[in-house]
Amino acid sequence: MDLGLNGRTALVCSSTGGIGEAIARTLAAEGADTVVCGRRGERAAEIAAQLPSAVGVEADLLADDGPARLYEATAAAFGAPDVLVLNGPGPRPALASALDATDAEEALDTLLHPHIRLISQVLPGMRERGWGRILAVGSSGVAAPLENLALSNLGRAALAGYLKTLAAEVAADGVTVNLLLPGRIRTARTAALDAANAERSGRTAAEVEQASVASIPARRYGHPEEFAAAAAFLCGAPASYITGTAVRCDGGLVRGL
Repeated sequence: MDLGLNGRTALVCSSTGGIGEAIARTLAAEGADTVVCGRRGERAAEIAAQLPSAVGVEADLLADDGPARLYEATAAAFGAPDVLVLNGPGPRPALASALDATDAEEALDTLLHPHIRLISQVLPGMRERGWGRILAVGSSGVAAPLENLALSNLGRAALAGYLKTLAAEVAADGVTVNLLLPGRIRTARTAALDAANAERSGRTAAEVEQASVASIPARRYGHPEEFAAAAAFLCGAPASYITGTAVRCDGGLVRGL
């Protein structure tokens, strides 16, 4: 299938490792001019050098001017983005009963505000050109809130509500807005969560992983490349009639429809 991404400009946030890196590599393989970015500028440049048409940009999206500077670097390299993949590190584990208002602000500052700032940069150009893809990497916690991840559940749910509202506003302009929700994908983040769970429960990380695998109908963790393939489709031309939805890539982990 031709995804129609040849010559398109794709900006993939937090793409120096894990799911973000896999998405950047997949979009580049589909012909997109790809911006790899993250706080590790040297790693971003290293990945970009391995791709057909890409640049690496050091960027901190949590800085007030981070989104604007990233947009400017993208425009300078390849022109305004046609594809924006929103991605970022998850917040620390936390119980809902232990949160206060400051913690809630932390979740929004990490998972909502930087993405809104970046969308405000790229959206006008997408609408003017009549084509755009905004895809956010979420979490299965959007569909079924996860134990001990109250900050993630809060921030990602807020982003999901914003994106769902935005999708209806821009659909007639040829811009799609979607969420892609990972379950247990084998990344450094998943390993860290398993390690924290192991420490909290008095089990080994291997025992925690074994229990997680048993709860997944596919009976394994997913691979970043599998998730990236789904992301590339949603960013492509054939997915032009898919918008305002949350798609799960979780091996059947979430039991709801």
